[in-house]
This record gives sequence, C-alpha cells and structure tokens, in this order.
Amino acid sequence: MHNDLQLIKDLYAAAEGKTLDVEKFVSFFAEDAYVRNVPAEVEFRGADIATVASSMATAFPDVHRELFSTYVTDGVVIVELAIRGTHKGDLVTPTGIIPPTGKTIDVPCCDVFHIEDGKVVSFHCYNAASIMQQQLSRPD
Repeated sequence: MHNDLQLIKDLYAAAEGKTLDVEKFVSFFAEDAYVRNVPAEVEFRGADIATVASSMATAFPDVHRELFSTYVTDGVVIVELAIRGTHKGDLVTPTGIIPPTGKTIDVPCCDVFHIEDGKVVSFHCYNAASIMQQQLSRPD
C-alpha cells in the first residue's frame, strides 16, 4: 500500500508545471487505463492520457497540486487536494477554449486512483469546475 501512495505522489510530481514530464506521467498508467474528468464528463485513454497533464500545464504553466489528505486501501488511493496556478495559456474545456485571463485559481479536488500490478488502471478526478469558472471570470 505504501508503494501505491508513492506511485501517486510521483505521478503528481510529473504533472507539476515547473517539472512537467508528460512521458513520465503517462508511464504510471497501465496500457488499458483511463482517466475520467467527472464534472466535465470527459474520458481519456491511451496516448490521450498525456493531455491530462499537458493541457493543465499549458493553461497554467505554474500549476501545482497541494495534497491535503491521502487515504490508501488495497489497490485504491484517494487524494484530497487543491489545484493552484495562474491562467497564462489557453484552457481547453468541453464547451470551448478560454483564453488566458492572468487570474489565479485555487480549485478543490478529490482524485480516486485504482492500481493493479504497480500501475494506475483508473483515475477519476472530481474537481470543482464551477469554482474554477468563477475564479477565472471574477472582475479584476
């Protein structure tokens, strides 16, 4: 179980804006794995999993995930966190592209990972997309 938690911490580290390593990020996933952005109702599989890390780093080059709490059980890791960053690039959403606003975000999130044989087989991201939209659209 400790190894599962370390795997997830390493996965998050690979997705940080300042140390982004998309190839390493993808290497944590099993061949048939998927990532589901639950609020957006979008699922990524195969090579598209790279988009999960790269699109956030493009929109928020300084993106950082602060981990608050972790819960580990047999093959499952749950993480409560905040996604933080400054909106300096295009943010691709299911409804279109949001051009850079220069605003900062601090978005509550809960991620659920299922792990088999040392690889992530599923990653469900429950982010507070409505809070991010409010933060990006607030007046200066």
